[in-house]
Amino acid sequence: MMSKIEIEKPTLHPRNPHRFRYDFKKLIAIYPDLKPFVFINEHDSETIDFANPNAVKALNKAILISDYDIQNWDIPQNYLCPPIPGRADYIHYIADLLAESNNGIIPEGEEIVGLDIGIGANCIYPIIGNETYQWSFVGTDIDENAIQNCKKIITENPKLIDAISLQLQVEPRFIFKNIILPEDKFAFTICNPPFHSSQEEATKASLRKVNNLEVKKSSKPILNFGGQNAELWCSGGEIGFITQMIYESVKYPLQVFWFTTLVSKKDNLRSIYKTLNKVGAVEIKTIEMEQGQKISRFVAWTFLSEKQQKEWKFTV
Repeated sequence: MMSKIEIEKPTLHPRNPHRFRYDFKKLIAIYPDLKPFVFINEHDSETIDFANPNAVKALNKAILISDYDIQNWDIPQNYLCPPIPGRADYIHYIADLLAESNNGIIPEGEEIVGLDIGIGANCIYPIIGNETYQWSFVGTDIDENAIQNCKKIITENPKLIDAISLQLQVEPRFIFKNIILPEDKFAFTICNPPFHSSQEEATKASLRKVNNLEVKKSSKPILNFGGQNAELWCSGGEIGFITQMIYESVKYPLQVFWFTTLVSKKDNLRSIYKTLNKVGAVEIKTIEMEQGQKISRFVAWTFLSEKQQKEWKFTV
């Protein structure tokens, strides 16, 4: 008979280590500061209050120690504290995408370089990608405080020093300009774009989210996963950001194998496909990811011809 901890969440990627319920006894043993946040819910299961930002951060710290060998990790107050299982799913599906062009074998090692657009203060995609597949990353952001915090995380976890480099985007209206240099070659780009088109929209969405998580309704937005302006909203919202990304990607057709970005709003897909066809993307894929009740997705596109894809060397 399976224990409660071993019950699998079949919707997560098969290689995702977070497919099973959190083993809170193990996590608390590793990171005792998590203990005050853990309680037994009405289903007789151990859990935390996911509407409490401090609880979410403590859970993340425990997971990063347990599964990713990250001993020192923190983020400044009000910065995005990402749900790790969903972020890990994106990385694992990227690995599958690369394997499709590599005789079914996931390319691993430091020669595989990913570009994380909007790394935030948490450095989470590079941490997961490096520990799981030994990939290297360049992380960019328009927020200097976020970059400085990532630098602190990297410095305090020496195994990351040679694996992750950081670059401040000094012209916030651009995405790849100043970042992709003539000598660069990226196996993929990864991005969690700002969802909202204004601060007001982001605040309303946060309030809805917290009210869904809490029994008592709130009139004050608490960002349980946090988020600064640049992480949550930009002019034009998600579709504006992704459209800009697509138009810029045309300038680097041979330097990136797969451009990818999360798309939170399914209604945006039609416009995204239209723009990608307009700029002459050779291949476009949409990969759906199911996380519990939530379905998310990312869109991937390449300008490499079939011949160029076959000739692309993932390892030196």
